[in-house]
Amino acid sequence: MYGFTKWRASDGNAPDQSSVCVVTHPLSSSGENATRTLLDVLSSISSVSLVTADLPAGSSIREEYELVEISSKGAGDSVPVAATRFLANQLRMCRVIAGRDEDVVLFFGATSYLLPVLAARLYGKTVLIEPRGDVPLTLRLNWETRLPSPVAKLLAGSVRALERAGFRSATAVVTYTPGMARQLGLDPDSPNVYPEGARYVDTDRFSPTRPYEERERVVGFLGRLDEEKGVRELAAVAGSLPEDVTFRFIGDGELRPWLEAELAEEIERGSVELAGWVDHDDVPEELARIRLLVMPSRPTEGLPTTILEALACGTPVYATPVSGVPDVVRHGETGFLMPSRDPETIRRDVESILGRDDLRDVSANGRALAEREYSRAAAVERYRSILRDVS
Repeated sequence: MYGFTKWRASDGNAPDQSSVCVVTHPLSSSGENATRTLLDVLSSISSVSLVTADLPAGSSIREEYELVEISSKGAGDSVPVAATRFLANQLRMCRVIAGRDEDVVLFFGATSYLLPVLAARLYGKTVLIEPRGDVPLTLRLNWETRLPSPVAKLLAGSVRALERAGFRSATAVVTYTPGMARQLGLDPDSPNVYPEGARYVDTDRFSPTRPYEERERVVGFLGRLDEEKGVRELAAVAGSLPEDVTFRFIGDGELRPWLEAELAEEIERGSVELAGWVDHDDVPEELARIRLLVMPSRPTEGLPTTILEALACGTPVYATPVSGVPDVVRHGETGFLMPSRDPETIRRDVESILGRDDLRDVSANGRALAEREYSRAAAVERYRSILRDVS
């Protein structure tokens, strides 16, 4: 049985163009945050609803938007269970979409959900697909920890084929940046690709509350403490930085106990800090106190929100040049690109960056970029233009 709650425009604005139904796969906490951000932007332009599965129980989305929850189950831990739920959710989505009145169906992250994409086109809907990252690659890396590599690659290749069929079947594809479009095998200059749909950052909440020149020599990482985020490599870096540099890990995850043991001496003398899980309301303060955010992102990520939030706080970012990251972390201007996840390379570059005499300018450039291109107002105008084009 599906669950419903009533739609309410988040800011009281009347819809001014086509109504939108957003469709997602089962949502994790990070996916829920990204989805809420998208709904916030779209609700300033149009009436909006959400079709999803396994929405976190305490999500504010339940009270703010019309919600159709097709299942309370997640994606599943084993491959057979995940495949069964994947197919079942698609069939449920097809039935739901058939009864919806919205003109536009936007598949957010659900890039390989080919059956509901085709169903929506059959019902005469305008269909947009917006990837959040490289899903097939994410799945392959996860499956390779449990399955023989050839099997994992074959399964991930099947998902990739479904995704590309979805791209071809959709009215248009929206990506965060041109670099992300290219990584996904899309031509950012194609008429049915909109490569500038990047998420917005709240530039009022995320701001340089502490002037850059007053910040101590603190280098930080913010995210899940797990293998995918390069935490083991960062631990090696944290243990080898000069004594006057503090490395602060902000977040929690399965590698937290390992970090505590691996860096016990550094933690005791104060050169490494483990902040633990931080409420999102407290993230701006954390970002505004550090001099450099280090993000060894993997190609699975489209454009980590944390990077936009750091720039808005005037915090330069040192990150791997994957997907949409180089479109935002502009080397020597708003941040620095990481040529390798090798700990020695990272350590050397961090020391070099901290020694630069133009970091205050880099900080100011990052803040200006966030205000100019990634504010809420800029995001609303981007999506208003996209919906006007495709409707």
